[in-house]
Amino acid sequence: MKFLVDNQLPNALAEYLRARGFDCQHVLDVGLAEVSDVEVCRYASTQERIIISKDEDFLYFANQPESKVRFLWVRLGNCRTSELMITFEKLWPMIESCLNAGDRVVEIR
Repeated sequence: MKFLVDNQLPNALAEYLRARGFDCQHVLDVGLAEVSDVEVCRYASTQERIIISKDEDFLYFANQPESKVRFLWVRLGNCRTSELMITFEKLWPMIESCLNAGDRVVEIR
């Protein structure tokens, strides 16, 4: 699995996933910090990356019938990076299972 972490989430999340052996980029690292959500989706689709974001707009793109967008929707509200990492650690088995099963949208709270 390959991931693309969106602006609202810290680079620490990308580092967390890379440390677990995943190919993960942050939008800041690939020059996508100032582009539209459509451009982020285009890049993610072309690169076959799963978008990780708090932005509900990606839900719309992922649910389009012909879309190849996959979306890990982080619905934790404002929280410290440490809380985010603890949540990912706790929920990672479920997240990975859903993504491996081919789910296009995975929501975490």
